Amino acid sequence: MSEQPIQTKPKPRKRLYLLLGILFLTVIAVLAYIEFSLSRPIGEGPAGPTVDASSFSDVWSEAKVQVIGVGDSVTAGLGAKSPSHTFFNRLLNNPSDEFADMEGVCLSTVLPNLTSENFAISGSESSVHADVIVETIPDYEDAFGIVLMTSGGNDIIHSYGRSKPRECAMYSASLEQALPWIENFRTRLDKMFEDLTAKFPLGCEIYIGDIYDPTDGVGDAPSVFLPHWPDGLAIHGKYNDVIRSVAGKYDHVHVVPLHATFLGHGSHCRQFWRSAYHAEDPHYWFFTNIEDPNDRGYDAIRRVFLKTIVEKTSL
Repeated sequence: MSEQPIQTKPKPRKRLYLLLGILFLTVIAVLAYIEFSLSRPIGEGPAGPTVDASSFSDVWSEAKVQVIGVGDSVTAGLGAKSPSHTFFNRLLNNPSDEFADMEGVCLSTVLPNLTSENFAISGSESSVHADVIVETIPDYEDAFGIVLMTSGGNDIIHSYGRSKPRECAMYSASLEQALPWIENFRTRLDKMFEDLTAKFPLGCEIYIGDIYDPTDGVGDAPSVFLPHWPDGLAIHGKYNDVIRSVAGKYDHVHVVPLHATFLGHGSHCRQFWRSAYHAEDPHYWFFTNIEDPNDRGYDAIRRVFLKTIVEKTSL
């Protein structure tokens, strides 16, 4: 009869070390999850690209210039800490608490005969923008026009997966289902550009932002507390393709790269291993409602619009 091995109990000290090790690793895992998945600090100070101040040292034109805003809550300014901090207003005039590098870097400095009006509506979809252009925006017979525009973002995100997707509120739609709606957006946007151009007999320039992505190109909607949407990123990409291709038909229509500017400042802003990570500013640029920028996000939008205007304007 063979002898059975004697079973020994772990020594109390070894058991304690094991438990402490497990506790330590658990705490590290929890802290890492909080830091890299849940933590979204907004940071402070300037945000976005540097704008060459020398471009604003001399007057561009003494002509009468009418600036108008068209579109959704991004152009309307929802999420900014004050009206003077919306990208539309901040692009025109420096607020009283302006950053040192942007003092005098605004359109009123270089266009002394500038007037403005913002027709953007928070929460609006592109079909509303088309109607506003035709029914609300007047003709500007005696002024050159600068149009600042954001459109299409709400078409993608609206319904938030809580109701059946439809045109201009397509959240949770499949790409196949959305393709006719995307083509309708193409036709609608083309007409919007034509109708806006007709408002300015003396000529105009239209600057339209493409659509940013709060998931930093990952497409994981739950990271921004929305339902899973398998085709969301593909539909988002198609909408941006439409904006770029339709704008490309016109010499006076220019796309402002909001999508590229905001990558790395969404829900994955702390994840240093991602290609979009910005070590110099790993902070969140979105408002609490997800679809709009926060105050630093609006600073970034103001800067990238100004850079595009400096590069493209004929004034």
